[in-house]
Amino acid sequence: MIIDCAHYQDGRRHDEGAVPLEEAAARCKTGGFAWLGLYEPTEAELAQVRDTFGLHELAVEDAQSFHMRPKTELYDRDVRLVILRTARYDDAAEEVEFGEISVFIAPTFVITVRQGVASELRGARQRLEQRPELLAAGSTAALWAILDQVVDNYAPVVAGLERDIDQIEATVFSGTVAPTERIYSLRREATDFYRAVHPLLGVVTTIDRASDAPQLQPYLRDVHDHLLLVNEEVAAQRDLLGTVLEANMAVISVEQTKVSVRQNTTMEQLTILATVFLPLTFITGFFGQNFGWLVGHIDGPVAFVVYGIGGLVVPLALLFHWLRFRAVRSGTAVPVDHR
Repeated sequence: MIIDCAHYQDGRRHDEGAVPLEEAAARCKTGGFAWLGLYEPTEAELAQVRDTFGLHELAVEDAQSFHMRPKTELYDRDVRLVILRTARYDDAAEEVEFGEISVFIAPTFVITVRQGVASELRGARQRLEQRPELLAAGSTAALWAILDQVVDNYAPVVAGLERDIDQIEATVFSGTVAPTERIYSLRREATDFYRAVHPLLGVVTTIDRASDAPQLQPYLRDVHDHLLLVNEEVAAQRDLLGTVLEANMAVISVEQTKVSVRQNTTMEQLTILATVFLPLTFITGFFGQNFGWLVGHIDGPVAFVVYGIGGLVVPLALLFHWLRFRAVRSGTAVPVDHR
């Protein structure tokens, strides 16, 4: 879909509305440059643009593909293709949504092809139209305006990631376990964002060196400085998320240790209880047998006390002394000679 097509000369736009492609291409032969904006164009629209402006077929094919990294390539007739990754942060889903802008730039035209979630370039066009001294520099001024807007839109993404990372960091370092899946997800988003930002530094440097407009070089260096700051912040966020992930695993390990200690304590108590009842189980089982001698001889209070109560007290006393002896042995320290 064609968003806008305009012809610029001597630092101003000649028409209020969009200009037909053939007319814009014809005007470029007499001076100035045309700026054509496309959003998710069809193959037929791209074929028309290719035939009208004489674009290389490989460049057009490259613009139809979705790239993971920004890049720049120089084709014949001084036509350069610049691939930019745009980004927008979804706070609800905690995800970075990416888009792409393919920019065909030549001395006589600038063609932008936007795919996916792309930043709005209307603001870049309007801002440049209000700067006739920059617009007079030619098509490179349009490329600067696009780069400036794309890099400016990286700042909200950095801020959105920073908010969520601060929440997770506060949770983990307070001793509370944070969802590991959330940390992994944010680290993946930060890594993908880094892959969109870091290669763009080389692209901006190449454009700055290839620019033949001295008045634009300070502005291109300003874009490079902003991009460098974003790159450093994203790299720091990725490293911080790695540290937070390790700290969260340590907190999980401590929690698991606490659970194991509680389970061991419970098992120890149950073992002691079962051991205490073991003599009682033996006595009741033994004297509950219907042997003639047992039935005939254990029939008075004295026999009950000696065999019954004594059979319980003696094993319990022996068990108590045995457990105490083991506890003393396990807690005995080696004497230290202070001489």
